Amino acid sequence: MTPSPADALLDKLSTTPTLWNILRWIVEAGFHGERLAIARELRPWAGDSRRFLDFGCGTGEFAATFPPARYVGIDLSPTYLRFAGQHRPGSYLATSGEGLALADSSFDAALVVGVIHHLPDEIASAAIAEIHRALRPGATVLVMEDIPPPDPWNIAGHLMHWLDRGGYIRSEADYRAIFGPGFAVERSYAIRSGICDYAVYVLTRSQ
Repeated sequence: MTPSPADALLDKLSTTPTLWNILRWIVEAGFHGERLAIARELRPWAGDSRRFLDFGCGTGEFAATFPPARYVGIDLSPTYLRFAGQHRPGSYLATSGEGLALADSSFDAALVVGVIHHLPDEIASAAIAEIHRALRPGATVLVMEDIPPPDPWNIAGHLMHWLDRGGYIRSEADYRAIFGPGFAVERSYAIRSGICDYAVYVLTRSQ
């Protein structure tokens, strides 16, 4: 099926990291909502020695919110990872979410922002299982996924949600099913970041 002009434009922008970052920075008001959630739920600068995994890191937008020596961003896109390695702190690795090239129990916390709603159930479940394998027991996972704007007057947000290329935006019950028995959902809530709305899930890895 031929993509719409809007989809074609977004596809073009997404292959150019600098332009894509500018667009996202504008519509998400500097990612203020996500950064607050990261600081509150993961406490990256708490003064401990935890290692952090950024699953689907893209261009490494949130890398600077973590101690560089203890941050690893993973993604499938060589273009995004090349940009991240040149412009962001931390370490980066190209690997498939269904088979992470990471040692068992090698991370203490993970961040997943806007990734799962791009994956069908089978692949999403496999990725969550791999994250579980790479984390130590008791590790925290912060998941943020796009949701329809609850405010009917957020016209720009509704437009962005309509343009979103993720084809698997799920209900809370469906996300909980994807997380499976390997993770306990400690809490969930919604946030606004610019014109974009997210469902936030704070998970704890089971023993």
